[in-house]
Amino acid sequence: MYKKYKTLSLETTSPNILLVTLNRPESANALNTEMGEELLDIWSSFYRDQKKIRSIVLTGEGNRAFCAGADLKERNGMKKNSWQQQHALFEQMIRAMMDCPVPIIAAVNGAAFAGGLEIALACDFIYATRKSRFAFTEVSIGIMPGAAGTQNLPKTVGIRRAKEIILSAQPFTAEQALAWGLVNKIVPTGKLILNATHTAKRIAKHAPLAIRNAKKSINAAISSDFKTGYDFEIALYNQLVGTSDQIEGILSFNEKRKPKFKGQ
Repeated sequence: MYKKYKTLSLETTSPNILLVTLNRPESANALNTEMGEELLDIWSSFYRDQKKIRSIVLTGEGNRAFCAGADLKERNGMKKNSWQQQHALFEQMIRAMMDCPVPIIAAVNGAAFAGGLEIALACDFIYATRKSRFAFTEVSIGIMPGAAGTQNLPKTVGIRRAKEIILSAQPFTAEQALAWGLVNKIVPTGKLILNATHTAKRIAKHAPLAIRNAKKSINAAISSDFKTGYDFEIALYNQLVGTSDQIEGILSFNEKRKPKFKGQ
């Protein structure tokens, strides 16, 4: 069903839920060119065809790191043109991730630094453990966030907190991330995937078209004025009226049974 990837491992944990694992533990799951290509491929594939997957959990292999950011060993000595070409790939990847119609839950185990934190922020929400650590470290090596970090972080924690985080390059804890609204929940280390998968299952049992349109409408709320956003919401709402799933939802409610949604 899925391609074999070198830097990602994919596991269908139930018929409608996919676990995607960043799989470069020897490099703290750092983002290299090959991983960028593979992530772009998987997120783009779901834009075209959801393959009956209704929810995705994204994590990193091992307990050391979710993702340590871009692979600086690969970038050592990289010429300007090659660097910018690689970054263009990362830009395409993060856009494809944020455009993915299937909800993505980040299960952050360990460090999510720099580009790793940007990947987590591109997910729909984040679960973490008490051992999780976060940081935007780019300014400490002469660059800045470039995978939507300066856009997604202020919308998550507020502009003043975002400035402090990005400009100081100071790591922060899971407890701080929870207090600032960056993390939704802190769970025991050994139960991170279990908790994320439990929420993924709750999402997956609902009507796929409704989930897709609701996600799209919520995303639009942060980039448009109220009237424009509400007009968009109404248009997406009206798309759902008359669908097989909408009819099934009302029928199952009145028949006092669980609905059988087909994404139609």
